[in-house]
Amino acid sequence: MTRPLRILIPGGYYHVTCRGNERRSIFRDDRDRTLFLEKLRGSLANYDVELHAYVLMDNHFHLLVATPKGNLSEFMRHFNISYTAAFNRRHRRVGHLYQGRYKAILVEQDNYLLELSRYVHLNPIRIKSRQGASAVERTRYLERYVWSSLPGYLKAANKQPCVQYEMVLGQIGGSRRRYAEFVVDGIEHGYDTPWDEVTGQVVLGEKEFVEGVKGRFVERKSEREQPSVREFSAKSAAVILGQVCSQLGVKQDEIRKKRRSKRDERAVAMEMLYRHGQLSQAAIGKALGGLDYATVSRERKRLREITEKDRRIWKALSAIEKQLDHK
Repeated sequence: MTRPLRILIPGGYYHVTCRGNERRSIFRDDRDRTLFLEKLRGSLANYDVELHAYVLMDNHFHLLVATPKGNLSEFMRHFNISYTAAFNRRHRRVGHLYQGRYKAILVEQDNYLLELSRYVHLNPIRIKSRQGASAVERTRYLERYVWSSLPGYLKAANKQPCVQYEMVLGQIGGSRRRYAEFVVDGIEHGYDTPWDEVTGQVVLGEKEFVEGVKGRFVERKSEREQPSVREFSAKSAAVILGQVCSQLGVKQDEIRKKRRSKRDERAVAMEMLYRHGQLSQAAIGKALGGLDYATVSRERKRLREITEKDRRIWKALSAIEKQLDHK
C-alpha cells in the first residue's frame, strides 16, 4: 500500500488537516475542544513548532504551522496520539479517532501564507447551514466563532499565547484592521482557493519554489512513496496543452471554448491533463473554459469509446504520451 509523500523541511510552512474516522465528529462538546487545544499547546512547546492559524470544525481541523526543526511528522504523531488517548478516556471508547494519516501541504510562505490563513479562518461559514446567510450574517458569525485563531487576528486583546500572528499580519502591513477587511472582502466578493495550484498534493508554491523542493527532496523516496513522487513530478497544464495542440494542430483558445467543432481535441486535452497533470476533473473543467466536472468525466468516457474505433485519435494519444513522458 502506498502512503502520502512527506516533505520535511527545517523552517517549512505547512497546511495540515485531519478528519474524523468515517467523517465522524472529533469534538462532542466544548470540553473536547478545550482539551484539544491543551494537547496542541503542549505538543507545540515540546517540538518547537510554530502555530500561525487554526480552526476547529465538528469532524476535522486545520492548522497552519512552521517547523524550524523540520519535525512535522514527530509533532503530528505526538499530538494526534495525545488527543486521541484523552478523547477515548473521556468518552470511554477505544479505537481510531482519525481517518488515516494527517494531510500536509508544504506552502511557499511569501506568496500563499496570507491567502491560506483566510481560507482556514473562513471554514466555519462554508458549511451548508451558513451558505444561505447574508454576507453581514456570515461576518458576524465568524466574529463570534471562538474555536479558531481569527479573533486574535481581528483584535489584539483576543491574542492567544500559542499563536504567532506577526508573520501573516506582516504580509498585510501589520494591520489587524486591514486583515479584517481582507477577510470581509473574501466573504462579500468570493476568493480563489489555492488548491488547484497544489503540485502532487504536497507542495503549494510558485514554479521556482516547487522545482527547488523537487530537486532536494523527491529523488530518494522509498518504493511505497513512488506513486506520490510521480504525482509530485506532474507536468504543468501549460506544457500539456502545448503538446496536445502541437500534435493535433489546434490552438489553445480553440479547445478552451465551449463549442462542438473541437470536441475530440478537447477530450484529448482532458485526458492528458488527468494523466500527466494529476488534476482533478473539476480543475480540468476550470482550465478548459469553466466546464463542470461531470462534463469532463463524460467526455473522458466518450474518448475511451472512440479510441477503440478511431485509430487517428489513438495514434495522437500515443504520440502525446510519448512526448510528455520525455519532458
